Amino acid sequence: MELTFKILLIIHILAGSIGLFTGTINIIRRKGDTQHRLVGKYFFFSMIINAIAGFIMSLWHQNVFLLIIAVFSFYMTATGQRFLSLKRIDKGQSVKKIDWTLSIMMIVFASFFVIYGLYLFAIDNNLGIVLLVFGLISLLMTRKDIALYKGNIKIKNYWLLIHIQRMIGSYIAALTAFLVVNNTYLPPLLAWLMPTFIMTPLIFYWSKKNAFRTLIRRQ
Repeated sequence: MELTFKILLIIHILAGSIGLFTGTINIIRRKGDTQHRLVGKYFFFSMIINAIAGFIMSLWHQNVFLLIIAVFSFYMTATGQRFLSLKRIDKGQSVKKIDWTLSIMMIVFASFFVIYGLYLFAIDNNLGIVLLVFGLISLLMTRKDIALYKGNIKIKNYWLLIHIQRMIGSYIAALTAFLVVNNTYLPPLLAWLMPTFIMTPLIFYWSKKNAFRTLIRRQ
């Protein structure tokens, strides 16, 4: 059994490393070209594999840290990729069961994060703050999912904005995991939340900038 866990750990670390490397490349270089899509495929599959391995290990050793990162990164990566196939919801495109499943799954886990986070916060455990932050962010995103699925769309290129935001969010999850695991000098709470606080404003900057460029090219 321990051998199986070690194999999962190796897969988890290797996939996470590939995700961080490919994610960094796509963040700093031009978006939307052939190389971006190729690197993006490596990022997508590595993050999905990383999340699945992390989820199994989190249940195996009852590790809340792994559970948060695994669920959050899986949801962000999967929905970020799926929205590339949901470009015509405003024109009557049907949303598939997989999309509803991903969002409902995240609602369940996010609700657990919030409830358990409130409990930990009440007993002065700082991990409660982390759970509350990730849980509330996830609930806000799933609320947006459901609104879009129902056709409540106010932005023409919504799918591109969601894709960029979710993929960068997945990258933040990978960066957070790396920082927390290798942290030797920062307060644990700061290590957990610093990537989110630093990169969240950049998500809005990058998504609006690249979405605007794409819209201009199409016109």
